[in-house]
Amino acid sequence: MSEDQKNARSGKAPKKESQPLIIAKTPAQEQRLKLERLMRNPDKAAPIPEKPKEWNPRAPPEFVRDVMGSSAGAGSGEFHVYRHLRRREYQRQDFLERLSDKQKMDEDYIEKLEENQKAAEGRTAKRRKKREKLKQKKLTAKKAKLESQKEGGEVSEEPSPESSSEEEEREDDAEAPSFIMGKR
Repeated sequence: MSEDQKNARSGKAPKKESQPLIIAKTPAQEQRLKLERLMRNPDKAAPIPEKPKEWNPRAPPEFVRDVMGSSAGAGSGEFHVYRHLRRREYQRQDFLERLSDKQKMDEDYIEKLEENQKAAEGRTAKRRKKREKLKQKKLTAKKAKLESQKEGGEVSEEPSPESSSEEEEREDDAEAPSFIMGKR
């Protein structure tokens, strides 16, 4: 009789084969083990932790009663009450200071982004203007050449150097890059 049959008669559930204990030696191995465990049951939802909420200090008390300083009559416990109130107030002030620093840094970042964008737009406009000037210059040179050819009565069949350079640019655009799939 096999062990499974014995367990079935006695009412015990069959034993699952336990997997060997694997101890990860590196973070990569640990991550691989976690992924393997997740992938054993792909229908199970993976736990994704939410971002922890930012810590906020308690609001300062409206009115602090029975706070005695180091004067006579203060009991032995009064100093501890004072110390805790002082610590809490210092934490609150530190939190407010960090919050204002963060806001200042955010404002500086946004301001710098806007400055960079304006500078980029300025450079683009300057280059656009330069391209337009060059284009106008080429057109006027082309018109002047055509007029001089008409006045001279010569109508040549040869393409002008500007038009040949434009044709070369079109051909260059149509060429397939040589670096694809080892073509040379």
